[in-house]
Amino acid sequence: MVTVPAGSTLLLRCPGEQPLALIAMAEVSAAFVAELPPIPVLGPDGPGSRRFGILELVSSAGVTWVEAELRDGVVTLAGEPPTDVVQRRGAARRPGTYAATGTAQLDSEPGRRLVAVSGQVEDVSTSGLLLRAAPADGVHLPPGIVRTLLHISMPWGDMATTVTTVDQRADQLRGTYEWMGPADEAALREFCSAR
Repeated sequence: MVTVPAGSTLLLRCPGEQPLALIAMAEVSAAFVAELPPIPVLGPDGPGSRRFGILELVSSAGVTWVEAELRDGVVTLAGEPPTDVVQRRGAARRPGTYAATGTAQLDSEPGRRLVAVSGQVEDVSTSGLLLRAAPADGVHLPPGIVRTLLHISMPWGDMATTVTTVDQRADQLRGTYEWMGPADEAALREFCSAR
């Protein structure tokens, strides 16, 4: 079963344009990616707009890239269906919004420097997370973040963790846990497996 949760961020890349960040307005599910119904989304375009491009589709099964059409606030998959999920999630995950503050370590010359960041974790799993954040003096995260030390307000309390960057785009950073306290590991495992 493939599920795209409500509140997920989907990225549509159209030729010659900046990528569009679209927020899924309702949860959609299907047995396979190719069978997903149209996804209602919130985006920057007004009524009557129509765009084609490559959609970065984040679902419960993982992340894949598919051809898609955005028309009147609805994304419809188009073209040849993907044969597999490119980045499969091997861990239980939970979408949500959890306040986060911390310090990002940049890999910049002549040496690494630290930048304070704050934002929210929008997706947690037992192996990593998706952070939407910005530095105190800017709109987007600075490029080249290699590691982030975060304090995240989780339902069971403050969780401190170090995250190694896997992918970074504008204000989003996806990473895997490098370090976490044993009590937080147990609480996170229980939280992600509960439905």
